Amino acid sequence: MDIRVVVAIDFGTTFSGFAYANRSSPEIITNDTWPQQIGPLKTNTVLQYDSNCQNVIKWGNPALAQRQSRRRRNIPQNEKPPLPSQLNYEKAISDYLRELGKLIKETISTRWQGIKFFKHVLLVISIPAEFDDHAKDTMRKCLYNAGLTDCKESKKVEFTTEPEAAAIYCMRNLEEQNKKIPINASFMVVDCGGGTVDLTTRKLLRDNKLSEITERTGDFCGGAYVDREFIKFLRRKLGESTINLLKENNYGQMQYMIQQFCQKSKFHFTGNINDFNSYEFDIEENCPILKQYCNDEIKEKMEDDDWIIDINFEDIKSMFDPVIGKIIRLIRGQLNSSKNKCSAIFLVGGFSESKYLQMRVKEEFGKLVPLIIVPKQPISAIVRGACDYGLEMSTIVDRTLKYTYGIKTHREWELGDPINRLENVKGEDNPLIEIFDPMVTRGTNVEVNQEFSETYIPFKPNQNGLTFRIYITTKLSAKFCDEPGVKLLGTLRIDLPDAHLGKSREVECSLIFGKMELVVKAKNLLNGKIYNTCFDLDFKN
Repeated sequence: MDIRVVVAIDFGTTFSGFAYANRSSPEIITNDTWPQQIGPLKTNTVLQYDSNCQNVIKWGNPALAQRQSRRRRNIPQNEKPPLPSQLNYEKAISDYLRELGKLIKETISTRWQGIKFFKHVLLVISIPAEFDDHAKDTMRKCLYNAGLTDCKESKKVEFTTEPEAAAIYCMRNLEEQNKKIPINASFMVVDCGGGTVDLTTRKLLRDNKLSEITERTGDFCGGAYVDREFIKFLRRKLGESTINLLKENNYGQMQYMIQQFCQKSKFHFTGNINDFNSYEFDIEENCPILKQYCNDEIKEKMEDDDWIIDINFEDIKSMFDPVIGKIIRLIRGQLNSSKNKCSAIFLVGGFSESKYLQMRVKEEFGKLVPLIIVPKQPISAIVRGACDYGLEMSTIVDRTLKYTYGIKTHREWELGDPINRLENVKGEDNPLIEIFDPMVTRGTNVEVNQEFSETYIPFKPNQNGLTFRIYITTKLSAKFCDEPGVKLLGTLRIDLPDAHLGKSREVECSLIFGKMELVVKAKNLLNGKIYNTCFDLDFKN
């Protein structure tokens, strides 16, 4: 493929961004120019539609940050339209990617003349580690609907997981800072985003290759949960019903209020009382509509205080502590799960810029881990790492499976097997039973293009074909394919000639784990004929 430019897209639930590089001169550039914004490396993942919810009026930060208008334009609850059926999640994702795509195409064409987007551009999409095959297929569909690809199955799209991209960025950051960890030493990446925190531990190999040595862990304890604690604080001050009515009727203004809190207090909190300046939250300035939702008792009290809420050091600290406490426990658990000594911890993601979080991590783990690093531009670590991955896709040498893979096959019925299982296969002298035959277990560290094989024979002598049904489960093992948590991944059917040879016809079935796909291959060992098919992979990294 004639790939000249790599564009990485980090489509997040809270913020989104993109980075790009030309292969001829691979300097990675993170976009910092957005609608009505210059400077931020990401913009809000938000859309504002017209009254029919068909056309996008605004996107990004302008669609969210709303100061209350002097004119009252509140729609009574009973007059609010229901969510129209034509606005589903696929349309919303496609609409957002379309707006983002316009900016991407404009940026690329301005920077490099003669670039044909569908021909010369490789898109690298960073996805959460939890994305399954259906989610990746949905992303492909939305990219096509958004006009970012010329067909749904475009070969100009690569996926990489967010923890993987973050690890690549951190490895490059070591080089830029002239800091070194020994070959075969391990390092941990703690990706502190808006909603989630993801952790993974990698080993640095020769020639800047990366190996994964623990399963990814994570939880919902990103920076947005500090914002939630702030809202809980306001609930205690102004009453549950007051905040509920604000959220229900004036969501945009509630978000504006949260942004004001972040910019004036949250982002500046270091955890050191000597650095703290008392914060006066002025309701009349930040969200005056709150006044009309307060009951008489609260309204009287707030009027005495001139509608100002004093937020002191302990108040802010109490908003951070539950969230940071979870992150500390996740890091400790990841350290305990690795047999190797951890040489470095990297804090990346938007929330990693918190001075208080950095201080707490250094206090807890500074004596155990030699290096605790917050790289330059931590908020763009994933998108820059994804772009780097697109430039050099051989960086990742192995991954850890998040599923156990197996095949539905047959064996002779044994004493203790459920009697009802015999009903599945009839007409045999020896009773048979269908089972889940595991080929590779969850948590296995697999190299790119590593192959796992088993040999099978037809369960009936006169069969003229053989069907391999591949099943997956998050459990380490399973007995049957219809157990809870076991699901069909896909099917490969092959011809099986020479029926006169009966059950002596051997077929080798192989699972080959590529970069982000699974190739299922069946080889007839008698005539050498090979059949294969592909499925998207879902790695636990």
